Amino acid sequence: MADSTLPLLLQGYAWLPDRMRRSGGAPVRTRLLGKKTIALHGPAAVRFFYDEQHIRRQDALPQPVIDTLFGRGAVHTLDGERHRVRKSLFTGLLKDPSAVRELADQVGEGLEQARTEWSGRKRVVLFDELASVLTHAVHTWAGVPLAEDELRSTAHDLVTMVDGFAAVGPRHLRARRARRRQEERLAPLVEAARAEAGGPSSTVFRTVAAHRDADGALLDPRTAAVEVLNVVRPTVAITWFAVFAAHALHRHPEHREALSADDGSAFGWAFAQEVRRFYPFAPFVGGLAAERLEWAGRTIAPGTMVLLDLYGLDHDPDLWPEPYRFDPSRFLAAPHPADALVPQGGGPSDGHRCPGEDVTVSVLATVARFLARSAYEVPEQDLRIPLRRIPTAPRSGFVVSDVAANTRRP
Repeated sequence: MADSTLPLLLQGYAWLPDRMRRSGGAPVRTRLLGKKTIALHGPAAVRFFYDEQHIRRQDALPQPVIDTLFGRGAVHTLDGERHRVRKSLFTGLLKDPSAVRELADQVGEGLEQARTEWSGRKRVVLFDELASVLTHAVHTWAGVPLAEDELRSTAHDLVTMVDGFAAVGPRHLRARRARRRQEERLAPLVEAARAEAGGPSSTVFRTVAAHRDADGALLDPRTAAVEVLNVVRPTVAITWFAVFAAHALHRHPEHREALSADDGSAFGWAFAQEVRRFYPFAPFVGGLAAERLEWAGRTIAPGTMVLLDLYGLDHDPDLWPEPYRFDPSRFLAAPHPADALVPQGGGPSDGHRCPGEDVTVSVLATVARFLARSAYEVPEQDLRIPLRRIPTAPRSGFVVSDVAANTRRP
């Protein structure tokens, strides 16, 4: 059986959906990094994949992904009771509606401040600027110390960690160095927070510092730093979706009026969901077969790498009519099944499903409304989105000019 690592690197997001189309939707057997692999597709496959009796995460993630995106000892690498106890930390922090609103409001305030600064510049690269806004907002919201002169370099490191997780060569090496710098920045801050008189307060940062794992012990400072980054880094990763929102508004200006008039209710939410569905983010997720499994008439041997197709599922015409048409109204017409929309993975909320989904949608809707209410020009540039690159974004980073200092009224 031929190894598909090189085709994956060359084709990017298209690799697995193309293989799935050729198989008629049947499971695809291959090898990745020399390991026996089977790829699954469909809502039923989502439920199958996220059953902990079927798939385990421990030892499943390639070390290069751990060393860039998630960090050693992170919640993503755990299973069973250890995973449930560690994840309870994140669900408590990221699923509280009032906390989600507070973070979105913090982002909104940062955007309003940024608008004034952008108005005095000839050229603004939205990707870079939004990353800084999100970095400042999530550090403020979470109570993570961040000096003003560290903002740009920290935002750059957080973006670099995400940008290099699926790469080889210099991009990957830069991501490893960025993670090391940020863990080294945060670990002493965790120790200092623990040493302060009065004990931990209610901030996200101090809650992580005070967390006790399934064995009753505090996380070592470096692992605590990893988990702080697993709050901060995914929030900054919303930058990719936020720039896609700008791209969508540019390509489909007919949505500006409804989005600009949105008061935080249905249309902003639907627009954010359609951005998450339509644009490429995570191509797939993977785990190891925990035991001998049967799926769609195929036997899966224990230890086999099992991939779940995400990008292909979000563009499956059987689930999403005209899947390559950007249409927020599809989320207003009828409820969508949770196992059909999986840009950040799937599964039940008390399992491995990303606890930051609510944060992503709320922050993304806030950014989209801000963009719809802003006046700016989009000069000639390369707005192509290369599917060979993971993660991808408009080549230009989405440049705007002539940003008006005041809000554009609907």
